Amino acid sequence: MTLMRLQRAMARAGVASRRKAEDLIRAGRVRVDGEQATIGMSVDPDAQRITVDGRAVRGATRTTWIALNKPIGYVVSRSDPEGRRTVFGLLPKVPGLTYVGRLDVMTSGLLLLTTDGAAAHRLTHPRYEVPRTYWLGVHGAEVAAIRAALARRIVIEGRPVRVVESRVRPVGRSVEIELTVAEGRQRIVRRIAEALGLKVEWLHRVAYGPVRLGKLPEGQWRDLTRQEIQAIERLHGAR
Repeated sequence: MTLMRLQRAMARAGVASRRKAEDLIRAGRVRVDGEQATIGMSVDPDAQRITVDGRAVRGATRTTWIALNKPIGYVVSRSDPEGRRTVFGLLPKVPGLTYVGRLDVMTSGLLLLTTDGAAAHRLTHPRYEVPRTYWLGVHGAEVAAIRAALARRIVIEGRPVRVVESRVRPVGRSVEIELTVAEGRQRIVRRIAEALGLKVEWLHRVAYGPVRLGKLPEGQWRDLTRQEIQAIERLHGAR
């Protein structure tokens, strides 16, 4: 059973915004299992019938969560004025699907998409400090120097970057870094590398919050598991 506020279930289904849904409830136009709805009530949209003016609310349970392994060369956008391929060409056609945090055209890896706009906002808003983990290959400094630099305070445009964890190791003539940051400023990992005098050879996101990319093939997508969705909802009391 997944309980949520009635107005949230209605907003998810595309009936109205939460505020408008509250107006519909106050006006007595919403029923749950045949009984008049009230403000503040919780519902299980998987098991209960919600109606507005006698019409069933369809899709209240159909919140979609998708993980995509974005390839290099794809734009995170519905369309592109330059005619480049977009990630939506790799995905099923789901009304209201939106991405959670962009990846630039030359960055690959985990991209989350959802129809839950409120959750997408929480996952991307700086105040919630949701961690993102990246792998990147760089050159321009020795391993010891990079480790020391990452251990120090890094400031980008007057604001410190919250580096949660970092691992550095040599790979041939390059250096590979696993970097977890608790923010999503535009191109933040590339800007960290630039601030440290490093040249990025490749950049790949492997985790976002509680979701990991795992062995998902490049260009493929999967539905998030119930456990992953519940972990997202627990992050900041999403319900």
